[in-house]
Amino acid sequence: MTRPVTVAVVAFAGFNEIDVLANLHILNRVTRTRPHLDLAARLVGAAPTLRSMYDLDVAVQAPLDSVVDADAVVIGSGGTLAALDDPEIMATLGRIDPAVQLVGSQCSGALVLHRLGLLGDRPACTDDRFRPLLEAAGVTVLDQPFVAHGNLATAGGCLASTHLSAWLLSRLVDPGAAADTLATVAPVGRQPEFVADVMKSISPERPIP
Repeated sequence: MTRPVTVAVVAFAGFNEIDVLANLHILNRVTRTRPHLDLAARLVGAAPTLRSMYDLDVAVQAPLDSVVDADAVVIGSGGTLAALDDPEIMATLGRIDPAVQLVGSQCSGALVLHRLGLLGDRPACTDDRFRPLLEAAGVTVLDQPFVAHGNLATAGGCLASTHLSAWLLSRLVDPGAAADTLATVAPVGRQPEFVADVMKSISPERPIP
């Protein structure tokens, strides 16, 4: 990595704290294991301050339109249905381009990728609550925490934030940096098993049903 790399972690009003903040934290935590890296994940949103699902007020670090210039974009979950009905938010997110950016979604964020036409006929991952909505839209939902298709990835289940952030770090830096970073957040005494399971799940060789 020879230049600054940025990841825009998108949050909506009513965002899920785990889905959004865990990705933000793990992505930034890579600098603990690779201090030389100039990589920063930033919380972005359509308002200066967003209230989370459980009433935590958080100031965003950059406006929503900064997704255009980011190397990678994470669409978090929580408040997703309202965001889908907001023309300004969707118009801004419509400028995301997986041809030149890494793009990932967490849980209900897959609905945003579908609405933007980015999923196409690819299978996706989401959580149990939003699975019926995604399937009703014609998307095949996989019974697994993570799947990637080129520069596009979807994760399902709050704690699958580890999978999405590890995939991003594998692509933006390298798999070793992803594994080392995961080890710093893994349950004590379970680090090797935890890291191996996540890294296997995000492997490009993993078969897609």
